[in-house]
Amino acid sequence: MSDVLEIKGLCARVEEKEILKGVDLTIHTGEVHAIMGPNGTGKSTLSSCIMGSPRYQITSGEILLNGENILPLAVDERARKGLFLAYQYPAEVSGVTNSDFIRAAMKAQTGKNPTLFKFIKDYDKACMELKMPEDLAHRYLNEGFSGGEKKRNEILQMKMLKPKFAILDEIDSGLDVDALRIVGENVYSMVNESFGCLLITHYERLLDYIKPDFVHVMINGKIVKTGGPELIAKIDAEGYDWVKKELGIEDFGDDEDKKTHILLGSCARNTGKKA
Repeated sequence: MSDVLEIKGLCARVEEKEILKGVDLTIHTGEVHAIMGPNGTGKSTLSSCIMGSPRYQITSGEILLNGENILPLAVDERARKGLFLAYQYPAEVSGVTNSDFIRAAMKAQTGKNPTLFKFIKDYDKACMELKMPEDLAHRYLNEGFSGGEKKRNEILQMKMLKPKFAILDEIDSGLDVDALRIVGENVYSMVNESFGCLLITHYERLLDYIKPDFVHVMINGKIVKTGGPELIAKIDAEGYDWVKKELGIEDFGDDEDKKTHILLGSCARNTGKKA
């Protein structure tokens, strides 16, 4: 039986600005959902709300994981339930090596410390698949990493933690063609009956490697259109003006979602510390 992440009528604001205005979305493990849309329409806000960012106030609606309302749960509790957020702007943590961080995250997630032999074996395998540098384990978390290395490191964490659902917020930004292929193929290889993915992107090229089952168009804080891969080609050819005309939408959104969102902190996400 698959796991289910349900978002029902979700409305959220930051300070006095309403960003999400009734988002409905259901994702099962084994599925890839892509959310696309113009800047400033609430895509990154949605990812932050699912993970539990304290910046946003949920004014109505529910987020359910296998029928359980997770809105009262802190970030680390949601991570232990099986949620994972790959950041658009991964944080740097000086003084904590990459391997120590991931091993601590795995212990916090399961309550058990992975054996060193198995951890090293799985870590080295994941690094090889992502074509990460050999000295990665001993470098401080994201410190001195290139933009592409930071994004691949987010996927490395995901491969090691094996969540039920991953929310990937523009993991393609800053990646060159080769890195994009590597990241895309590694994410897509994980999709199975135990893993589902919500992918937020502006770039159709990423979807050449991560094949979505469903494509959603988000405008002005709502999902206004849902379809299959055929929507990608239409967006690529015509942009979003056709959606605006079809639905009679005058405004695409506001600038709030364009701003850099607060980083919940990778440590908070996976090591049991509340943001």
